[in-house]
Amino acid sequence: MPDPYNPMELMICCAARLLENGRTVAVGTGAPCAAAMLAQRTTAPDLVVFFESGGVGPLLPTMPISVGDSRTFYRGIMATSMADVMETCQRGMMDYTFLGGAQIDAFGNLNSTMIGKDYARPKVRLPGSGGANDLASFCWRILVVTNHDQRRFVEKLDFLTTPGYLTGPGAREGAGLPPGTGPYRVITDLAIMGYHEETKRMEVLSLHPGITMEQVQAHTGFAISPKEPLLTTAPPSEKELHILRDEVDPFRYIIGRA
Repeated sequence: MPDPYNPMELMICCAARLLENGRTVAVGTGAPCAAAMLAQRTTAPDLVVFFESGGVGPLLPTMPISVGDSRTFYRGIMATSMADVMETCQRGMMDYTFLGGAQIDAFGNLNSTMIGKDYARPKVRLPGSGGANDLASFCWRILVVTNHDQRRFVEKLDFLTTPGYLTGPGAREGAGLPPGTGPYRVITDLAIMGYHEETKRMEVLSLHPGITMEQVQAHTGFAISPKEPLLTTAPPSEKELHILRDEVDPFRYIIGRA
């Protein structure tokens, strides 16, 4: 019987499974970095990891504490600049990017700028876009790893920082963004979501063990439906947990947040 696992461990394992071997992915620190490290040590040894600060293709020895940490260049194929990494995205060579925010809506748009109605006097001032808008605009598939609650999953963003499918079908392309790019998966502590091929609205693909659709809807601030057949997420394997706990995050910097 597999060891007990916490929600953060499950989310990281789910994210790692999405990263195919030989693909490229732009990551930051935290859960996305842990997912990339786990993928490299399991099913995707040739995954090419990009860090915004310029580390390209490192074989991460231990968990970096920032995107500028020297470990993000360890045994990498290139030590370059933010400009080069962003150019790689603009040239259509970045398969995946991990993004996050304080709010996400049904079309995968993200807010990491402010909470409130008055930009000059917000309730909470957030860090802003950083490179998120650029990455979301030009990478092929956007991945989000976040906790699932109504404060995050909202009907309307307080501020649109990062484009998803904007207002729905055709809106992203109408804004001048490359066809075929956009939100792909949202991984939470309750489920894995994707986007309906025609409406571009978020839909539930897989429920985590013991979770119901009623629970997902109760924690979501907009109407959300399942895609049939609705699947059940495979729990972390013993091998995944061993690597995650003993090699990727032995000091529990990330998995200890659960």
